[in-house]
Amino acid sequence: MTDRPRLSIGLPVYNGEEYLAESFDALLGQTYEDFELIVSDNASTDGTEDVCRRYAAKDSRIRYLRLPRNIGATPNHNRVLAESRGELFKWASHDDLYGRDLLRRCVEALDERPETILAHSGQAVIDGDGRVKVPYEYTLATDSPHAPDRFRSLLFEPGGDDFYGVMRTDVLRRVKPMDSYHHADRTYVAEITLHGPFHQVPELLYFRRDHPHRAERANPSKRSRCVNLDPRRAGPLHPTPRLLAEYVWGFASAIRRAPLSSADRRACFGHLAAWMTSRARPGAGERVEDRAPVDPARLDVSVDALVAGREGRQP
Repeated sequence: MTDRPRLSIGLPVYNGEEYLAESFDALLGQTYEDFELIVSDNASTDGTEDVCRRYAAKDSRIRYLRLPRNIGATPNHNRVLAESRGELFKWASHDDLYGRDLLRRCVEALDERPETILAHSGQAVIDGDGRVKVPYEYTLATDSPHAPDRFRSLLFEPGGDDFYGVMRTDVLRRVKPMDSYHHADRTYVAEITLHGPFHQVPELLYFRRDHPHRAERANPSKRSRCVNLDPRRAGPLHPTPRLLAEYVWGFASAIRRAPLSSADRRACFGHLAAWMTSRARPGAGERVEDRAPVDPARLDVSVDALVAGREGRQP
């Protein structure tokens, strides 16, 4: 590992023993190697610590940090960003898989497009065994040169997983840290896109794993999800109506903070007003894995062929 790697990958984890080794293999087996992997263990109570220490002992790119208590998923996500040193940054999940060329293709895309602030790739949802469950066609207009168009698309279209793209760290330092109200990740990505366009690499290189223990599944109610994001949300001062109001206010605050012209700011507020009035069209904002499963044979792709570490290597 170099003294200052170009890319920092932040991997916050809590009780991720089941899939963590597979995710490590997929990240450490990337064709792009100039990165650090910051792992912040949120006081896990399973075998997560053992897995992390075993891998860290074999690969100097890993920085393993363990918290003495569970501070919640959102503060832990913000922590790995605060610890990052690279000019580029990416969040990673302990249970997802990554095509061998994901990092290389995203970094190349940013190098070729200096105006672009985030690069990601095509994606599919996989099940607990790594089988393709849902392919996903990205339709958001986040590559538009016009900030109001990008913002409107994120409001009205089913969201992708841009949160897990490779981003310019200096832009992330300029936006408000992610919060823990309902769908705070959506308002966070919306604020990021007000700073510049995104780029989608036209290759299937990101595989989001859906399983019963994933946070969205294990915490089915809005309130329980927010408590998982930050335990301080469990108190009586955070009823569900407040969490929903903060969600809407999060978009408005993002518009106010963003470096927009007066005309673009007015246009964004107009899109927000239209979204609030219509409550978005049916299906807007749904998670990709909530759609009906499809026959994986429809995808002309082999997950095993694309993802490093699928043979179950152990360091």
